[in-house]
Amino acid sequence: MNAEALVWIFGIGLLLCMLLLVFVVIYFLKEWKILESILENFQSGNIEGVRIHELYETRESKMVTNLIQILGSARFKEERAMEEKDQVMELISDLSHQLKTPLANIVMNMELLRGDTLTEVQQKEFLEHTETQVEKMQWLMNSLLKASQLENGMIQFQAENTGIKATIAKAVGSVYAQASAKQIQLSVEEFQDFELYHNPKWTAEAMTNILENAVKYSPENSPVKIAILRMDIYTRITISDEGIGIQESEYHRIFQRFYRGKAVEQQEGSGLGLYLAQLILQHEKGYITVSSKPGQGSSFHVFLLNKCRE
Repeated sequence: MNAEALVWIFGIGLLLCMLLLVFVVIYFLKEWKILESILENFQSGNIEGVRIHELYETRESKMVTNLIQILGSARFKEERAMEEKDQVMELISDLSHQLKTPLANIVMNMELLRGDTLTEVQQKEFLEHTETQVEKMQWLMNSLLKASQLENGMIQFQAENTGIKATIAKAVGSVYAQASAKQIQLSVEEFQDFELYHNPKWTAEAMTNILENAVKYSPENSPVKIAILRMDIYTRITISDEGIGIQESEYHRIFQRFYRGKAVEQQEGSGLGLYLAQLILQHEKGYITVSSKPGQGSSFHVFLLNKCRE
């Protein structure tokens, strides 16, 4: 083989090496651009915009797929963290707003009790009033925390097919003292016990909240009645009173957190009871509605599933 042939062979080999190098550089530039696209889409919050179809089924494509999954998971965790932060801030803001009045009352009472101008009877009255405000603060904090935990799934409870009569009796017993103080007659329509899909403890709490409102906003010597109607899919439990009633325009708003109707804005209350009752019933695949007329009382309808096969 002469020198000229060797030069040709060397030249062809060098050319092939250069072509291979150019191909490798182009290939990796394309891969790099795709990686840049992934990161840019991640920063803009658009992981779905990545052109994954441009990759071949190679080790690099698998790496890119894994990277997309990792970035997607990171984005989800970041968004979840921001949501939880907003929820915590909202919870703190709600607590601050709701606790402001009872806390101010406690401070005022303590200042008066430190003085020497009150009689023994007056001191006892102020102490009882202070105790009431403390109990209200405890109820507010517990109810708001419970509602927040139900919203976020931090509280889980099981519903089951179980008798409803004991649940209703428990709710009625919880408000009996308040009703007696206003000489309100609590009555439950007679019925044979049967099973509904619910959690007795939590459903009793939901009904207690509704009954407490009925007693609170009803005049003395008036009735609060509980009636049961079985239907094909649900059973309706109706709690009726002869209280102040609710405007039709407020039917949906009264179940919102902290909302208080215009007719009761000046009365004691927090606007959490019905909201919490609705959350509980939703966790049991049930729901609640209201029918009412101002000055003619209200009827709250609790719907619970008949026997449910989970």
